[in-house]
Amino acid sequence: MAGGDILPDMRRSQADTHDGPHGRAEGRRSPGPRRPRTALQFLIVLSGTEPLVWRRILVPTRYTFWDLHVAIQDAMGWTDHHLHEFEVAGPDPGAAPLRIGIPDEEFLEPTPLLAGWELKVERLFQHQKVARYHYDFGDDWIHAVVHEGFAWPAPRMKLPACIGGACACPPEDCGGLSGYERFLEILANPQHPEYHETLQWAGGSWDRDRFDPAAVKFDDPKVRWRIAFEEEA
Repeated sequence: MAGGDILPDMRRSQADTHDGPHGRAEGRRSPGPRRPRTALQFLIVLSGTEPLVWRRILVPTRYTFWDLHVAIQDAMGWTDHHLHEFEVAGPDPGAAPLRIGIPDEEFLEPTPLLAGWELKVERLFQHQKVARYHYDFGDDWIHAVVHEGFAWPAPRMKLPACIGGACACPPEDCGGLSGYERFLEILANPQHPEYHETLQWAGGSWDRDRFDPAAVKFDDPKVRWRIAFEEEA
């Protein structure tokens, strides 16, 4: 299970961020006898990045793994143009980890890929605190998904919400970690022969340290599902 080699990096990066990855969300309980609203709190860490790219999000307890996938995509800044897969421990000790994503009936694999929209996040994270989220099987972006527990968001806070994070997400299709390192190396040197071409490919500007949690916009996972599947039919 990925994540063990990532967590020490999170501790090192804490000193470089205003709200470090190990901070907790501050929520307020609703007044009166009404039961306070509960959310699941997750830390998302992109493995191998330096400086570390991470996000902290709150999602509804009713979320499925498809819903969580959409929230991770939006919080990170990915475009959801590639396949994804979660790997998470199941309820049976010693059993192989569950693989969760988008099943393909044309490909039979030893460990079946379960449909993310059929599995509730809260149920499986009762047995495991850290899961792996794999995005883009070509560039191989590996994320540690850490369940930090429950949070009680303010009554008017819209969920899902991004409540922390640092650093811009690498650009899509940049070639994985090695390609991203070369991308940063080129942009750090305006005299590099590929500087202007690379900057134009990146949209005309790039700041690896730029990230604003308040600027994150979350799509409706049901709408994303219809776009992904019904429009393909």
